[in-house]
Amino acid sequence: MARVALLSNPKSTGNRSLLPRIRSFCAEHKDIFHYEVENVDQIGEALRSIAQVEPKVLVINGGDGTVQAALTELYHGEHFGERAPPVAVLPNGKTNLIALDLGAVGDPLIALGRILELARDDMSDYLVARELIALSDGSANSRPVLGMFLGGAGLAESILFCRHKIYPLGLPNGFSHALTAIAVFVSLVFGFRATFLPPRPNPVKVSLLRQGQFQGQFALLIVTTLHKLLLGSGTGPANASGSLKLMMVDQSPLALLRAVFSGISGRTGRQMRGVHLKHGDEIRIESDRSSVILDGELFEATSGHPIVLKPTAPVPFLKLAA
Repeated sequence: MARVALLSNPKSTGNRSLLPRIRSFCAEHKDIFHYEVENVDQIGEALRSIAQVEPKVLVINGGDGTVQAALTELYHGEHFGERAPPVAVLPNGKTNLIALDLGAVGDPLIALGRILELARDDMSDYLVARELIALSDGSANSRPVLGMFLGGAGLAESILFCRHKIYPLGLPNGFSHALTAIAVFVSLVFGFRATFLPPRPNPVKVSLLRQGQFQGQFALLIVTTLHKLLLGSGTGPANASGSLKLMMVDQSPLALLRAVFSGISGRTGRQMRGVHLKHGDEIRIESDRSSVILDGELFEATSGHPIVLKPTAPVPFLKLAA
């Protein structure tokens, strides 16, 4: 039995320079079973092989999109039967929101060493349960895609702008994100429209089961089951009912500033004008045409084809800080 199974995506941006170090580390630690995939379509086969070595922990080494694909296959494939190992995520990729939520920050090799150390002992104090977001079109025969962080409305347009316009410039991630934020703010405050600025988000209707609906243009739309986001901000009060945490910010400079400063100050759970915070167990997103991004994968709500979000049963994860 391997203590740790490591699933790596060599094509993840962070792995272009990291993977040689990962391979050397695994060669020095025989209780790590390392499996590399060339594309996400191979993740099902990878998990079937990994299940044969019965690891104590499954570690995912890739960006948020790799994590999303692995969680979807892990949940639907049932390769481990009823005894799926807890999942850990190395800090890799562009945003690392899932890794951040699980306490994995900094050098991925240090995080991997820490995971191996925990796997050699009793891990019970480091296990946490997280629901996943199941995204589908709401039909009975659809196979939901699973993830932990969904961005829509203006946030999705900003992510796509950064992905297609800023990342190709080859700038450091932090500078790319800052440049995107400036472009978003300039576009929102001054109303400029240009190909070098993010487009204005289309109107959407967001409905919560038994809790009403919101309709309009939003600078920010987030649905998540994570407990922590960027800047160390939380995702609202822990005792609120509903596993899915929803945050929407009106298409307004003042509302966006309130949301940003509340995130920096750690007061995300407070109600503010133009900032809508809700919890629910089913969320529908409807629009003539509006993009959402679930852990790196793009989906689109179109007329007559809504996006439906529901929580899954809790899944075990390994958190690197008790």
